[in-house]
Amino acid sequence: MSADTLEMLFREFRLPTMASRFSEFIGNAEAQNWGYRKLLVQLCEAEAADRRERKLERLIRESGLPSGKTMGNLNEAQLPAKVRRQLPTLLEGAFLDRAENVLIFGLPGRGKTHFLSALGRELVLRHGRTVYFTPTFKLVQQLLAAKRDLKLDAMLRKLDRYEAVILDDLGYVQQSREEMEVLFTFLAERYERRSVLVSSNLVFSKWDQIFKDPMTTMAAVDRLVHHAIILEFDGDSMRVARGKGGG
Repeated sequence: MSADTLEMLFREFRLPTMASRFSEFIGNAEAQNWGYRKLLVQLCEAEAADRRERKLERLIRESGLPSGKTMGNLNEAQLPAKVRRQLPTLLEGAFLDRAENVLIFGLPGRGKTHFLSALGRELVLRHGRTVYFTPTFKLVQQLLAAKRDLKLDAMLRKLDRYEAVILDDLGYVQQSREEMEVLFTFLAERYERRSVLVSSNLVFSKWDQIFKDPMTTMAAVDRLVHHAIILEFDGDSMRVARGKGGG
């Protein structure tokens, strides 16, 4: 069987790396006197490695994570002590298997968004987890539009594919009652099934500004807190520190 025929078959079987690198590996096999078994293993390992890389690239692309907020440029020394202690455990990603939420509170400029963005990116790159990042107001508007188009169930199913949905700045924009209802529906759908990672500058006692009435507020808080890791970002503003040369 010719090399061209093998390349065609590899492509037909959707093995693009094996197809493109077959001649290279054949040359290595002949030069280094590989047996057929080693040649096959080398080809399969190359295909698997490229497939993993392509998958991670796709997951990052679909995640919506901000490109500039990574673990590499996160100043861990400025994180609160409790957050630093919790970070290694969060990076392991096991909380996703337990459908636990991560709730982060703090005034603006304390690094909440950067922390969640960096954590989400590491969950993808280290473990191949499915993560979706969105400003809360944007998700609410998308859910509201889907409801008006009678497609809310379809959108909720689409979001359910993600093991973690990161809601940035929950409470930053006060919601109308209709917007509150779709946000509550989203949280209720994920309860004890999928994780939600939330940043907010509003403490729980002020969440009636979001959900408008005490009963709905209590129900939303209950669903989020029942299985949750709660972290507080206190201290000075990181934005002010950077402006003063503090990183």
